[in-house]
Amino acid sequence: MKRLVALFLGTAMVLGCLTSAWATEVQMSGDARIYANFFNKQNYTGWNYNGTQTENAMTIWERFRLKTDFVANESLKFRFGIKTATDAAWGSTKFLVDNPAVAIQTYLAYLQFKWPDTKIKFSIGYQYVDLPISTDWLGSNPVFGGDEAAAAIVEIPVADDAFQIVTGFARFLDSNPGFESTTTTKSDRLDGYILSLPISVAGFKATPWGMIGVAGRDASYSSVFVGDSFSNNQTLAVNLFSPESAAGLVKFSNSQNADWWVGTTLTVTALDPFKFYGDIIYGSAASSDRKAAKRQGMFFDVAAEYTGLDMLTPQVTFWYSTGEDKSVRNGSERMPGLVNYWGPTNSFLFDTNQDFDFGFMGVNSIGSFGVVAGLDNVSFLKDLSHRLVFSYARGTNSPSGLRQANLIDGVGNYVEIGRDLTTEEQVFAVNFDTKYMIYENLAAILETGWSHGDFQTSVWTHRFTNMTRNGDAVKIAIGLKYKF
Repeated sequence: MKRLVALFLGTAMVLGCLTSAWATEVQMSGDARIYANFFNKQNYTGWNYNGTQTENAMTIWERFRLKTDFVANESLKFRFGIKTATDAAWGSTKFLVDNPAVAIQTYLAYLQFKWPDTKIKFSIGYQYVDLPISTDWLGSNPVFGGDEAAAAIVEIPVADDAFQIVTGFARFLDSNPGFESTTTTKSDRLDGYILSLPISVAGFKATPWGMIGVAGRDASYSSVFVGDSFSNNQTLAVNLFSPESAAGLVKFSNSQNADWWVGTTLTVTALDPFKFYGDIIYGSAASSDRKAAKRQGMFFDVAAEYTGLDMLTPQVTFWYSTGEDKSVRNGSERMPGLVNYWGPTNSFLFDTNQDFDFGFMGVNSIGSFGVVAGLDNVSFLKDLSHRLVFSYARGTNSPSGLRQANLIDGVGNYVEIGRDLTTEEQVFAVNFDTKYMIYENLAAILETGWSHGDFQTSVWTHRFTNMTRNGDAVKIAIGLKYKF
C-alpha cells in the first residue's frame, strides 16, 4: 500500500510539473453516483437471459467518472477520462488494492484541435462516437451511440451554422493489434467510415448520414462486451450477425464484408413550442456473402413534445422496426447494429438515459414497434422535479423465426425472452422518477418502474414463460448523484 501511495503521489507531482510547463489551464469535471437498487423479476424471469443465474433483489452500487481537460488555448486541448470499470457493488472487491480485476480504467483519451486560422476541428483518439439522432431525449442512435471508440473525426463548417461536413474513421475492434496470433495474416478488424451532413435553417434541421463498416471474418466479435451487464446479447456478434452466422453454422465466404447504414434525422421547430422529431435508418450486413449470413432491415421513429408549459413537458414517441421472418436460412431481417442505447423519455423498457444503471427491462427496439408517452420535467416546487412515463411495445418478429433461432443458438444466446418480441408478444411499463436538488450539484434521485409481459411458451419453453407469469417486474432505485 505504501508503495502504491508513493507511486501515486510521484505521478501527481510529475503531472503537476508538466501542467505548469505546457498547459495554461486544467479543467476537471465528472460525476459520482451511489445508489441502492431493489429489482424484482429482472428480465421478466428473475434470471439472466439464458437461465443460468438468479437475480439478487437488492444491490448497492457505486460508480465514478472523471474527465480532465489539458487546455493550451481555445483551439487546442487533450481530454483524459477515467472511470470505475463497471459499477462496483458494495461488499465486492472492486476497489481493493489486491483485487486482480481492473477497478479503474481509461475511457477517454483524445486530442482535439482546430487547424490554424480555420474553424476545422479534429478529434483524434479514444472518444465518444455518436451517430446522429434527432433529439437527445430519444437516447442514442440505435446503430452506434452513447459509447466510446478509437476514432479520428473531422468537423468542417461550410456555411457557418447552416451546413457542416462531419467525417471520420473509427476502429471498433482489432482482435490482434500489432502482431497476428499466427504467422498467417487474418481479417480480424471492424472499422467504420462515417459521414454526416448537418443542415440547419430557421425552424428546421436535418442530418443525412451514412457509415460503411469493413467487417473482418476472423475478428473476435462474440468476445467483445459492449452492452449492459444484465444482457448477454448486447455483443457485436448478436447485433451484427444473422442467427446461423452467430452460431457459427454458416461461415463467411468473404474475408471482409462491407456492412453499410444510411439514414437521416429530422427536427422541426417552426411551430415552437410544438416540436417534432424523426429518424429513419436502413442497414445491411454481409450483403455480398452467403444468404444465411446476411442481415438487413429498417428502423424509424417519430416524436413530438410541447415545451410551452413551465410546469411540465409532454412527450410522445412511436417507433417501428422490421423483424425476423419465419425462416433463418435466408439470413436476418432485423437492422444490424453495434450497440443500441435508443429509448425515449427514459422509458423503463429501454437501456437509455437513466441516472442509475441496471434499472431497465432491456427490450430491443430492433424487431419491435410501440409507443412511449411521458410527462417530463414535472415541477411544482423549487428544486423538485418528476417524470411519469407509459410504454407499450409489441414484436415484429415471426414466432417461427425466433423459435428456430433458439433451436440453433440455445434459448437466450441469440434472442432472449422479454428482449426480443414476437408478433404475438407484448409488454407494458410505467416508470415514475423523482429528483430533488439538495445542492446545485448534488441530487437525491428516486427511480421506480413496473412492467408486465405476455410471452409465448412455444418460443421460450415452459421453464421461462412460467417464471414470467409468477409476478411482474418491479424496480425501486434510490441514491445520490454528484456532478462537478
